[in-house]
Amino acid sequence: MKTPRKYLMLSFTLLLTGCTLHPKYKPPETDIPGIYRGESPQDAQATAFGDEKWWEVFQDKELQGLIHTALQQNYDVRIAASRVIQARAQLGITRADQFPIVVGDAGATALRSPQNKLQPAYQLNAEQLDVSVSWVLDFWGQYRSATEAARAQLLATEWGRRSVLSSLVASVASGYFQLRALDLELEISKRTLASRQDSLELVSTKEQHGAASMLEVRQAEQLVYTASSEIPDLECQIQQQENALSVLLGRYAGPIPRGQTLTEQFHPPHIPAGLPSALLERRPDVLQAEQQLIAQNAQIGVARAAYFPQISLTGAGGTQSAALSGLFTGPSGLWNFAAGLTQPIFTAGRIKSNVKLAEALQQQATLVYQQTVQESFREVSDELIGYQKAQELRQQLQLLTASAADGSRLSALRYKGGATSYLEVLTSDTNYFSAELSLAQARFSELQAMVLLYQALGGGWQ
Repeated sequence: MKTPRKYLMLSFTLLLTGCTLHPKYKPPETDIPGIYRGESPQDAQATAFGDEKWWEVFQDKELQGLIHTALQQNYDVRIAASRVIQARAQLGITRADQFPIVVGDAGATALRSPQNKLQPAYQLNAEQLDVSVSWVLDFWGQYRSATEAARAQLLATEWGRRSVLSSLVASVASGYFQLRALDLELEISKRTLASRQDSLELVSTKEQHGAASMLEVRQAEQLVYTASSEIPDLECQIQQQENALSVLLGRYAGPIPRGQTLTEQFHPPHIPAGLPSALLERRPDVLQAEQQLIAQNAQIGVARAAYFPQISLTGAGGTQSAALSGLFTGPSGLWNFAAGLTQPIFTAGRIKSNVKLAEALQQQATLVYQQTVQESFREVSDELIGYQKAQELRQQLQLLTASAADGSRLSALRYKGGATSYLEVLTSDTNYFSAELSLAQARFSELQAMVLLYQALGGGWQ
């Protein structure tokens, strides 16, 4: 057994001194800006909004419960988790190629021959027990490169799962705020309808006593019908929005519980984006693209290793005996050992083309990573500007709504006092109703801009 032991030690030495042929990974150069467009220099030094946990950003208890349910039951999240399990199993399969394969074999044979003219009757028994080992040495690092690629792909899949979490948190929050905006618009419409019905009753009474014309009655009716026509459409949108949220929660369509009203929802007056360089370490899609680049970089080593000879070792050892009692005694031991080397001689350019393909895929992955980084900075800048302008729009619409409310009140007083026609009331009331609905949409747009900025900064997957 001394000779196989020498070969085995030599094999381990070759394996340990082997190399990998893929390029050493270096993160691609990214000429990122020192500050986001739309952000002041002071904000770059503050703690980034994306570092906050989602339950700290969205403080409505009912919304927190919906997000928690979605993270547990949403099908996209569960599918992403299944992909991680698949990638982990694939890593185990790929990593196994680096190690020897050991196979055990046991057998028993019995042969009986009857007596004939040439020989007497006889019976042969044979028992055999052996273990065989086969090993392809990873001297050129082919399997180690493949394992590194599989490990990077596993990490990419995990970051992909976290990207799904971030998108889901943003989708649930945005959908919930949209639902509360529709609730507010419905409340405004019902309140306006009740007020206009009272006004129609007043005008009808005045017309019956000759103090108002039928035209004024028709104008009052128009106001009532305008408000009432909004209600069925809003009720339809509310139920459809509840159905959409139910799907995000992994449920069948059904009602959604409410918490704070739209006007009570927390949103900071100012959102710091933090250091731009930290975005590369926080956004899951950027980290996913980098791991995919690492995987493609390792695949170059797999392709290059095909140029070199493949060294394989095989061996077997065991015992064989005609009697079971003698299987482990005497000269029943047997063994064999073999080493082989396979060198590609002519492949019609297949290996060279595989190397070029691996290098091209690595270049593509580099470009995808750089594009993802660039796109992430654009999204942050867009949402910073969007949130700022949404706040300005909401503030202006608050002033407009207050002015329209006072104008509607004054018009009603003037009409009751006989100082103006009902046309002025119609115009003022229409402007007030439109301003209220616009303000409700502006409040939703401000909250949605906050959600999109939080997602763009890489928040929501923690």
